[in-house]
Amino acid sequence: MGELVERLRQGLPAGSVAVDGDVLAAYKHDMAGFCAAGEPAVLVFPESVEQVQHVMRTASELRVPVVPQGARTGLSGGANAVDGCVLLSLTKMDRILAVDPVERIAVVQPGVVNAELSRAAGEVGLAYPPDPSSWESCTIGGNIGTGAGGLCCVKYGVTSEYVLGLEVVLADGRLLRTGRRTAKGVAGYDLTRLLVGSEGTLGVVVEAVVALRPAPEPALVLAAEFDSVDAAGAAVCEVMARGFVPSLMELMDATTVRAVNEMAQMGLPESTRALLLVAFDGPDRRERVAAVAQVCAEAGATGVVPAEDRAESELLMQARRLSLPAMERMGTTMIDDVAVPRARLAQMLNGVAEIADRHRLTIGVVSHAGDGNTHPVVIFDAKDEDETERARRSFDEIMALGLELGGTVTGEHGIGLLKREWLARELGPVGLELQRQIKGVFDPLGILNPGKTF
Repeated sequence: MGELVERLRQGLPAGSVAVDGDVLAAYKHDMAGFCAAGEPAVLVFPESVEQVQHVMRTASELRVPVVPQGARTGLSGGANAVDGCVLLSLTKMDRILAVDPVERIAVVQPGVVNAELSRAAGEVGLAYPPDPSSWESCTIGGNIGTGAGGLCCVKYGVTSEYVLGLEVVLADGRLLRTGRRTAKGVAGYDLTRLLVGSEGTLGVVVEAVVALRPAPEPALVLAAEFDSVDAAGAAVCEVMARGFVPSLMELMDATTVRAVNEMAQMGLPESTRALLLVAFDGPDRRERVAAVAQVCAEAGATGVVPAEDRAESELLMQARRLSLPAMERMGTTMIDDVAVPRARLAQMLNGVAEIADRHRLTIGVVSHAGDGNTHPVVIFDAKDEDETERARRSFDEIMALGLELGGTVTGEHGIGLLKREWLARELGPVGLELQRQIKGVFDPLGILNPGKTF
């Protein structure tokens, strides 16, 4: 390892190579629970494409694994260290290189924080729509690595729909350019889409061209209370079936509503079994909110509260934003990420409730209802071995339930370490073998984020 560290230092700025044990320990894992992390050999902070190339050439020549990292806000263990690896932190490559209002694109380095890009786009009347909950801290490189989503995906789509082109350092240090800066382009295989969501297993993203959109008018929000998950699920289906395009549609179950009430005294009725939040932006947002209020009432809502202005909308959205912090106050949490067809949303939530009862656990569910992406949050006492084991079993049962309902084991968090077994089940043997072959083309030595995804 002495040779590795010395060679890395030869091509990196002073202070960009860390070997201190406490520093390495702080960087060796992301925010996922139930995911082991190995012991890294060294942590590096390159500041340029050439420096990333130097790291990868060195690692390739010495056959050392490399784990790319962003802000480490991930929830699947995708940024966790493996034994003897180089932790490649891209947080110092954090420049917004261009924002072009004519082409409606931005060119960014991977360490740019999502919120910073959004603010820069806003200065010229544009927006970068993908908005993960951790948008104030997560980086664009990490968003690309996991194919991140967010609250507004139901209308505006996910990260993969906004990445037009990439610069990627391959395992052997070569620089690959994919995609385009034009509004259209279909030349060759779509390597850009292949790389989005690849979790650092195919290459290291060092620059991205992302699409921007005109900034929408502030949204108005509707809150609807239901006395059953089935009624709320029926309302979601009816909203979509009638052709509405909300900018946001979020669903919270009874466990989540109670947790938020206890934390913030928001006054939500204890009888609420499901809380649905629907938002519309655009010039006709008032008419849309009124129409969906009627849809919710017809579906059996026990209470419907449409916001009159932006301030009231923010107040209604506070319940959703507090949902995860509220549940974290109740114990150790493991956040799941299963997407199902919208028509199966109620079945998914009811099934999770049954799993919670069977394992004597508290499991709350918040959901991007507009696209069927649920986030069951398993709450347990990590010091209690029996309860921790029950939490692990409940996680597996939730994964199985999602697949049984025709869904996928991840809608936006990625596979990482946490869901490798479940990815294999979802893909099947033929799909899994093809993915492994693709990995071999990009990374024949298997040094890029080994052990992740499969």
